[in-house]
Amino acid sequence: MKAYAKANIFLKLIGLDNRKYHLLNSRFILLEQFYDELYLSDEKTKEGFEIISEFNCEHNIIKKAYFLLCEFGYKNELEELFKNKSLKLIKNIPIGAGLGGGSSDCATFLIMINEILNLQLSTQKLINLSTKLGSDIAFFLSGFESANVSGCGEIIKPFEDEIPNIHWTFPQIFCDTAKVYKEFDKKPLDFNTNFKQAEIYQNLTTKELLERYKNVELNDLFTPCVSLYPKMSVYLNEDYFLSGSGSSIFKVDL
Repeated sequence: MKAYAKANIFLKLIGLDNRKYHLLNSRFILLEQFYDELYLSDEKTKEGFEIISEFNCEHNIIKKAYFLLCEFGYKNELEELFKNKSLKLIKNIPIGAGLGGGSSDCATFLIMINEILNLQLSTQKLINLSTKLGSDIAFFLSGFESANVSGCGEIIKPFEDEIPNIHWTFPQIFCDTAKVYKEFDKKPLDFNTNFKQAEIYQNLTTKELLERYKNVELNDLFTPCVSLYPKMSVYLNEDYFLSGSGSSIFKVDL
C-alpha cells in the first residue's frame, strides 16, 4: 500500500494551546508522485510485531500505532496477524524533509490494519485515534487531496483547489522539526496578524497563493529553518518555497 507525501503550501502559526503546542493554519496538498510503500511480508527475524526496512525503525511511529490499537481492544487480532508476518516498509520519501513521510506511513498502517482485520473503524474514529500519535496523520487518513488544516493538525476541511505544476528539490539537509519550532519561538510574533493573514490564504487556491505571495510570507518556518541550517539560505534567496519545517523546497514550473 502506498503512503503518499504531502506539502504545506502555506503554514501560519497562530497561537498556542493549553499544552503550549503550536496552533497552525495551513494548506496541505497530497503529493501522489512521492510515496513510501508498506505491505505484509513472510520474512521474520523475531517474534511478535516487526518492521523490516533499510530505514531505522527502532522508534518508528508505526510501532506506537500498533500498541495503541492493542490498547483499544485489538491485541489478539494483531498478535495473530503478526505471528507469522512482518510489516515491510520501503522508504522513498526523504526524511527530515517536511513532507510528512512518517505521519503518512502511520496513517497507511492504520488504514491497512483496519482493512485486513475488518475492524470496521470509520475514518473519523481513525482520525480520533491518530490524535494520540501525531498531528499530520489526520490529513492522510482523511483521503482529501487538498485541505485547509488547523488546530494542531487535527481539524481538516477539504478545499476545492487549483494546483499548478510544481518542481521539487530535495536538499541533502535533515531539518529537525522540533528544533525549527524552538528557533521560531525565540522571536516575538503577533499571532493576531498571522491569524488574519491565514484567513485570507485559506480562501485562495494553491495557484493564487504561489503567484501572489513571497516564500517567507507563506511559511513562518522558513526564516528559523535558515537560521538553524544556513545552507538553506540559498533557496530562500532564490525564491523557493518551503514545505513544513524543511528541507524540501519547490517552485512553480513555468
